[in-house]
Amino acid sequence: MKIFKFGGASVKDAESVKNVSMVLKSQGFTQCLLVISAMGKTTNELEKVVELYFHKQDYQTEIKNIKQKHIEIAKGLFEENHPVFSEIRLFFDDIDSFLRRNKSPNYNFVYDQVVSCGEMISTKIVSEYLNDIQFTNQWLDARDYVKTDNSYRDGVVDWNKTEELISKLNPEMCYVTQGFIGSDENNFTVTLGREGSDYSAAIFAYCLNAEAMTIWKDVPGVMTGDPRKFENVSLLSNISYEEAIEMAYYGASVIHPKTLQPLQQKNIPFYVKSFVDPTKAGTKVGITDKNQQEESYILKENQILLTISTRDFSFIAEDHMSMIFNHLAKHKIKVSLMQNSAISLALCLEDKFNHADELNEELQKIFETGIIKNVSLFTVRNANMDNIDQFYHGKSVLLEQISKNTLQMVTQ
Repeated sequence: MKIFKFGGASVKDAESVKNVSMVLKSQGFTQCLLVISAMGKTTNELEKVVELYFHKQDYQTEIKNIKQKHIEIAKGLFEENHPVFSEIRLFFDDIDSFLRRNKSPNYNFVYDQVVSCGEMISTKIVSEYLNDIQFTNQWLDARDYVKTDNSYRDGVVDWNKTEELISKLNPEMCYVTQGFIGSDENNFTVTLGREGSDYSAAIFAYCLNAEAMTIWKDVPGVMTGDPRKFENVSLLSNISYEEAIEMAYYGASVIHPKTLQPLQQKNIPFYVKSFVDPTKAGTKVGITDKNQQEESYILKENQILLTISTRDFSFIAEDHMSMIFNHLAKHKIKVSLMQNSAISLALCLEDKFNHADELNEELQKIFETGIIKNVSLFTVRNANMDNIDQFYHGKSVLLEQISKNTLQMVTQ
C-alpha cells in the first residue's frame, strides 16, 4: 500500500478538495490510504472553542461559525440534498452536546474530545466527495485503530494493539482516515500532539508495511530553510533518515519529529511533495547514497530560556541534574538545547502545555533561576564555519553552542 497524507492547507476549501482528487489521479488511486488533517485553520478555531468554554464565555457562536464554514465548503462539492450535510451538522451538534454535559475539569481531556472533531468532519467530506467522483474508498475512524494511553494532547501509542488492528485492513482497498487522533482503553479520544497527522501517517505506514509514504505540502519539498522566513533557500532532493530526524528535532516545521522513527525501522521511503505540482519529484527521505548535506537554516520560535544555578556556588552535580529533569518530565516540558558549566545550567525549552511558571516556582525552592520567554532557537545545519560571522549579524544572542558542523543560538 501507499500512504498519502494531506494537511489542512491542502483541504482548506472546495477547490482544494477537488485538487486532492487531481493529485490522486496523477499518482494512481489504487491500494492507498489517505490520512487527512482538519480543514484550513479549523484546529485553531476549535482550540478557541475550548478556551471560551473554560472561561465560561460564548463558545456556541464559535461552533456555529465553524459549522457554517464546513457547510459552505460542502456546497461547493455536493448537491444540496446530499447526506454529507446531515453528517456535518451531527458532528457539530455532538461538540455542543459534549460541552453541555461535560463535568471534567481536565483541560487536556476536554481539548482532545473537541479539537479532534476537525479531522472527523474533514475526512467525511473528502471521503464522500471521492466516492461521488468514482474514487472508491472506505472511511475509517482512526480511533478504532490507533490505540494510546490516556496522556491527553500527547498520546503514547500502544504499538502492539495498534499494529494488530491496522494489519487487519484489506491491502487491496483504498481508505480515508484521520490524522492526529487515537483513543485510550476507554475509547476516549486522545490526540497525538500538535501537527501529529504526519505521525499518524507513519503509524499506518509501519503497521501496513507500506511501499512508501508521501506528505503533500504547499512547498516543493524539504527546503534548506522555511521560504517564509529565509531567503535564497533551495530544495533538498535526497536526505537520509538521520539528517531528517536531526532537522525535525531542531524544529524544521515541514517534518514532524515523531514521524521518522517508525519509517526508519522498516526502511519505508518517505516523500515530501507539492500538491500544487504533484508531477515534481520533491524530497525523498530514506536510505540513500546521495545524501545532501547542504547548509540549512531552522528557526524554532516561542521557546523559553531557563537558567539554573546553585545558591552556594557548589557544582551542578548528577543529583541536581536528575532532580531538574524529573521536574521537566513531570510538566511535559521538552529541552531543545542544553548547556552547563560547573555551577550553572542553561536550558532552551519548549513548553506546549504552559507549565513553565510552575516549573520555575518548584526549582526556585532549591536553586537560583532566571527565565526569559518568547525567545527563538536558530540552528544552522552543515554550517560553513569559514563564514560563521554572518549568522550573528543583527541578533541579540543569549546563548550559543557549536558542535561539529552545527551552530545553534538562542536569540531574543
